[in-house]
Order: sequence, then C-alpha cells, then structure tokens
Amino acid sequence: MGSLPAALHSYPLSNLAIPGSHDSFSYWVDEKSPVGPDQATAIKRLARISLVKKIMKKWSVTQNLTFKEQLEGGIRYFDLRVSSKPGEIGQEIYFIHGLFGIKVWDGLKEINTFLEQHPKEVVFLDFNHFYAMDDSHHFFLINRIRSAFESKLCSVECVEDVTLQYMWEKKHQVLIFYHYPLFREYAFLWPGNKMPAPWANTTNVHKLIQFLETTLEERSRYGTFHVSQAILTPRVKTIARHLIRGLKNTLVHRNLPMILNWVKAQKPGIMGVNIITSDFVELVDFAATVIALNDLLLEEDETSSKS
Repeated sequence: MGSLPAALHSYPLSNLAIPGSHDSFSYWVDEKSPVGPDQATAIKRLARISLVKKIMKKWSVTQNLTFKEQLEGGIRYFDLRVSSKPGEIGQEIYFIHGLFGIKVWDGLKEINTFLEQHPKEVVFLDFNHFYAMDDSHHFFLINRIRSAFESKLCSVECVEDVTLQYMWEKKHQVLIFYHYPLFREYAFLWPGNKMPAPWANTTNVHKLIQFLETTLEERSRYGTFHVSQAILTPRVKTIARHLIRGLKNTLVHRNLPMILNWVKAQKPGIMGVNIITSDFVELVDFAATVIALNDLLLEEDETSSKS
C-alpha cells in the first residue's frame, strides 16, 4: 500500500481495491491431528481411516503460500478461521479448515515481522469463524492479538475516516475484525458487520460472477468495508467425483481465468469493489491485477478536474 500513488493516500480504505486470500492460513494443515470441530460427526468417524485425512487435505488447502509469501506478493486481507484443539490442555488457538493448521500466535508473529520491516503497509485480519471456543479462549486469543501488534492496532473509527494518511499519522498498520460479541470490550476490535463478505456457495463460475455483481450492487454506500469472495465452493458430490484431484485441480485451475477477467472489469470506489479474495493467489497475477484497479480512481480524478 505504501507504493500507491500519493493521490490515493487520502481515499478511504473502503474505496480502494485491496487483494485478499480465502482461508488464508490453509497452506499447511496437520494430517496427524484430529479432524476439526468444524466438521460433521460422520466425517470425524471416517477420518479414523488415514487415507480419508489425505483426501481431506487436498480439499482443505486453499493456498500454497505462507503468510510472509502472501504479504510479499501483495495480499493485504486475511480470512481467518480459528479453533481450540479439543482434549488439549491449555487455551492454545489454532487456524482450522477441516484439519488443524499452525498456531494462531505463530501466524500473528509472522505477519508482525513483515509489518516491522514495511511500516507503510496496512493489513486487515478478519477473524470470522470460531470453533470450540468459550469466552476464556476468546480472552486468550484477544490478548495474543494485542501482544503481537500492540500500538500497530487501529481502534474502531468511522470507516470513511480510515485512509492510508490516517493510518500513517497514527502509526497504525492492523485492522482486526472480530465476529464475536466480546469485540465490544476492546477498542481495537472492529465488529464483524463492518466487514461483510457475502458467499456465493456455488461450483458454477457463471453463478459466482452473477452473485458478485448482485452483491456489489447491494453494497452499503457508507459505513462498512466489503469483501467480494471470488471463490468456488465444492459440494459433497464434487468431492466424491474427484476425490484425489483436490480443490485446485477440480475447480480452481480451469475457472481462474474467467474469475480474473471479471476482476479486470471492476472499478473501486463507493459502489465498486473493495477487497477481493481468491484461492491459490499465486496461480495467476491476482494481487497485481486487483491493485492495478486503483489506477481507475486516478483517471476519474483527472476527468473531474478537467471538467
């Protein structure tokens, strides 16, 4: 974000085009751990067979790159789902998508290291799914977040006031969105409803694009950010038909070009795109394509000044 043209530094972040990743942490999942509490009981029973976990991994992994690699590639929004590990002593929290991923603390430290080295970069961390967590787990996680980022955390403000200029003046770099009632007790936790992320839940790329268009038209003009989830979601029968091929080879590879063409046709701004997320963000020039959309705001400014 530090490399965006100066004219965009005073734009609300909610009006900029920002690249994000879906299930951002899922580049590594642990086949040896128990199946996560986000899965149905029937899946947990089946997963006692080692082959089932190998198949699950093929469908649980939605990214190849680590947090550091995603950040270096331009990703600035992270979709985070977390859980305690049932039966484990203590309150450690892990990332989860079918299978358990790395400890949340390790991911937060990795992100903070990048931010220390790039003081003009800003990230959005969206904690939107919680499993097997009571309030004590949440307090533990929130304290971890505070310990990791300290003064980099941006307190809740009017969305339209949050610009790059504002963040730099305050020396803030992190916006945390927390979809759980305890957000009310912490000034640095933004409520989840400030980061709506409508989900198409389809395997059909044409239905996905229609859904993305419709939800953009319905986007609130003011008061929230907005996530366009440019992702396809496998159904049970999709997985059954393509067991060993996995998500990437079944849905992502063949549909990414059409999804990227939709991205290229978008425009940021009050009623335009804001954050766009994708699976396997490195397979195409996703981040650079999203960031380049911001040039359209400059063209709009030039046209307005001439008229």
